[in-house]
Amino acid sequence: MKNILKQFAKNGLTLKNHIVMAPMTRNRAIGNVPNDLMAEYYAQRADAGLIITEGTAPAPEGLGYARIPGIFNQEQIEGWRKTTDAVHKKGAKIFLQLMHTGRIGHHDNLAEGVQLIGASAKKAAGQIFTDTKLMQDHPEPIALSSEGIQLAIQGFVQAAVNAVEAGFDGIELHGANGYLLEQFLNPHVNDRTDEYGGNIVNRARFIVETVQKVASAIGKEKVGIRFSPYSTYGDLQAYDSNEVHETYEYLSSELNKIGIAYIHISANPDIPEKTFTTIRHNFSNTIILCNGLTPETADEKLSEGFADLVAFGRGFLANPDFVKRIELNAEFNQPDYQTFYSPDAKGYTDYATVA
Repeated sequence: MKNILKQFAKNGLTLKNHIVMAPMTRNRAIGNVPNDLMAEYYAQRADAGLIITEGTAPAPEGLGYARIPGIFNQEQIEGWRKTTDAVHKKGAKIFLQLMHTGRIGHHDNLAEGVQLIGASAKKAAGQIFTDTKLMQDHPEPIALSSEGIQLAIQGFVQAAVNAVEAGFDGIELHGANGYLLEQFLNPHVNDRTDEYGGNIVNRARFIVETVQKVASAIGKEKVGIRFSPYSTYGDLQAYDSNEVHETYEYLSSELNKIGIAYIHISANPDIPEKTFTTIRHNFSNTIILCNGLTPETADEKLSEGFADLVAFGRGFLANPDFVKRIELNAEFNQPDYQTFYSPDAKGYTDYATVA
């Protein structure tokens, strides 16, 4: 195995191995402020070449879930600096994932007076957890006005600037899982009639403009984005498969023109080979592949040529020494599903390491 353990270098991105710690929501940011416990958690896992943090709200209205961190005020910047300092001391790179949840959220998880927003005023099916009232239905979001869209884009830009101030090597825009960026892509959610709705180019405009402005603010080499083509996560109804393919064909081409650092693909069984092939053909910089990989299959994927880097989620969650276990061919801890989203150290920083 051992492609994944080798040093990685491509287009200015240099890492100590080909292994990425995938972003995972863990709900430990009490008061939405990154803390010492989070810094310990990420430092434990800094044998990865690249760490991508849990989803972090770029603005107050993006805090859809309980106890997720933000990066929109000075206290949060200072809190995150504890993590970046700890990770850099162990020789890893770390990107902050910017996750605006859009219509996936609840008022009880937002500050007083902050509104739930979306591409359109379409309520998501299902429920979401709140610390105050437990499971609650998703409310109907307020559709962003044209001015609101520009404010949302500026929120991403300022959050990216704040991330650099906090010591991050870059940011990843979360364009998957049914959150705000992907809400604009899906015609069942986005029923706008302005330049941000309708055809593929219009529905992709919010993402393209956000990437352009973030790249201009912090440097294109510090920007990545996560996609999961064909996914219906977050109450995204499936739409025409050819249109989905053409959407990511267009996006991968546009993002290549901008020259961002990477595209991160969260794989799912519905992605056809032609879409993988098209994204790889269109995008010349780094591609990260995530979901369902073992160290052995990840090594094979690197050899096949689509992926430049491979990402692991639950493997890192339960194994702070995940990379060392790969090196030693040691058995892996199994995750405790009951403590994924609890507020304390149990099931977070207390997993055993190999001797």
